[in-house]
Amino acid sequence: MSRLPQARRRRPLWGLFLAPVLLLIAAVAWSAFWFFAASQVDVQADAWRAREAKAGRVYDCAKRSVAGFPFRLEVRCADPSVALFSQAAGTPLMNAKLDEILVVAQVWDPKRVIAEFKGPATVADGRGPASYAVNWSVGQASVRGLPGPPQRADLVFEQPTVERIEGSAAVPAARADHAELHGRFAEGTPSDHPVLETSLQIAGGSIQGAHPLLAEPFSADIQGRVTGLKDFRPKPWPERFREIQAAGGHVEIVQSRIQQGELLAVASGTLTLTANGGIEGEVQMTVAGIEKVIPALGLDKMLENGVPQATLDRVAPGVKSQDVSNLIGALDRAIPGLGKVVKQNANVGVAAGINALGKEATLEGRKARTFPLRFSDGAVVLGPFKVARVPPLF
Repeated sequence: MSRLPQARRRRPLWGLFLAPVLLLIAAVAWSAFWFFAASQVDVQADAWRAREAKAGRVYDCAKRSVAGFPFRLEVRCADPSVALFSQAAGTPLMNAKLDEILVVAQVWDPKRVIAEFKGPATVADGRGPASYAVNWSVGQASVRGLPGPPQRADLVFEQPTVERIEGSAAVPAARADHAELHGRFAEGTPSDHPVLETSLQIAGGSIQGAHPLLAEPFSADIQGRVTGLKDFRPKPWPERFREIQAAGGHVEIVQSRIQQGELLAVASGTLTLTANGGIEGEVQMTVAGIEKVIPALGLDKMLENGVPQATLDRVAPGVKSQDVSNLIGALDRAIPGLGKVVKQNANVGVAAGINALGKEATLEGRKARTFPLRFSDGAVVLGPFKVARVPPLF
């Protein structure tokens, strides 16, 4: 007669509860860590604000709250303000106020901070009344390196608008469909001779009140590099430009692309400052469709005072500048309005003169010309034409 099999040994039941218990312990530990980190937000924020205040940047927040459990830290600031002060003179440079800022950081990557801005914002020079009103549909920023010195920063705005406040009226100053600004410190630190690399992208932008050419919608993609900065503390712009000039610094346009209607231009070059604060340097441009912007550059007005002889020598050898002016005046006296027609047609000759300055090129499959745009102590010279003047920067 066979023996019955022995009863199987029972496994201990505590193994069934081990995984849930460990998960519970991890959850409690993580919760404790998150709440500790949240409690340090005010401490770190106040320490960071104190360091920034010493550098001339004063940040304030009417009401601050922390949320985002379990994986994020969300700091919401109501009615924030930023004031920039000149350390040398101790005077206010700028004051800006916003409606709200939401700052978000992942717990495992606290040095990368993402912020969302809620408009509108007002900007004032010094302690005076607001001089600009800025608004947008979406405003975001990303900063890496905080709470220590920032390493890079990115700004993105959708439908930004800028208005000048003149008394009780708001006058449109600038707008865009989309705008991005990126910057990073390529060399040095914010407090010790930084070299700044920047990138600006604008889609559907326009600027009112500066030049008729800028009032038409345009798109731009510009990359630059700035050297000669002593530090990145707030300073009056004339003081900062004077500092760059004294250090032999420059602004290098690494590459740029601007499109406006049928006009397409790419450029690169280096600009410096003279002892008088004027812009000096040369930018090599390749342009397709320049004849479309000749009237907007105001070259027809130059015809009233005589076409530059250098251009006539290229377009019509032997013809004198004064002869052209006398002829246009005589045509207007004989048949009112005829001189205007001649001047408009003469713009074609002006365009041919400018085209004759450069070399043939191809730009994105289109016929183009390559030529220099020179800056001479603030004067902007396109071939033989002085098309604009930039006032001294200090």
